Amino acid sequence: MSELYLMVTISDRNFHRRLLAFYKEYGVTVTMVTLGRGTATSEVLDSFGLEAAEKAIQFAFVTGREWKEIRSGLEKRLKIDIPGTGIAFVIPVSSIGGKKQLQFLTEGRGFEKGEETKYELLVVVANQGYTEYIMEAAHSANAAGGTVIHAKGTGMQKAEQFLGFSLATEKEMILIVVKNCDKNAIMKAIMEKAGLESKAKSIVFSLPVTETAGMRLVEDE
Repeated sequence: MSELYLMVTISDRNFHRRLLAFYKEYGVTVTMVTLGRGTATSEVLDSFGLEAAEKAIQFAFVTGREWKEIRSGLEKRLKIDIPGTGIAFVIPVSSIGGKKQLQFLTEGRGFEKGEETKYELLVVVANQGYTEYIMEAAHSANAAGGTVIHAKGTGMQKAEQFLGFSLATEKEMILIVVKNCDKNAIMKAIMEKAGLESKAKSIVFSLPVTETAGMRLVEDE
């Protein structure tokens, strides 16, 4: 069993379908896709002969062993190192709320707990339209504010295999930075009040945060 990572891939929007097909070869089909825009200055773009590009951001779960193989394929087959093609990186996952959710997100792959840090980033993936419901649950367990981004899920048909029911593809991802000591209570509150048994169908996992700025008021509390 290998340590689990959240793999983030940022690429040109026209390239993301090719990436989805590429990841599928490695058994990675459950992903979240959202849209963005590059921020490089015109001088940088001109130096590489590039135009300002609309971006696609993909989130998926991989083990350490899988990442080594995927990274090699990205560099050798898809030539991701060529400027303007894209970038991929991984972040260790510290916990996932619930065994069924773990099985779904990892598509049955194993999970090894990461090291604990002072802060954690909670990522909640839920059906669209339930952000306030989720944040009410989080606030009840001492969470502060969160940030919402819209995304589309792929491989959602896998939900029936691992969760016993289907999931909508249109998603919201809520990002909340919390103290490690509050993490379990907040995750539990979200799972109990806005989890898979609710209309929100929330799935929550956490990522370790090594350094922060702007958390002084939380520290003072």
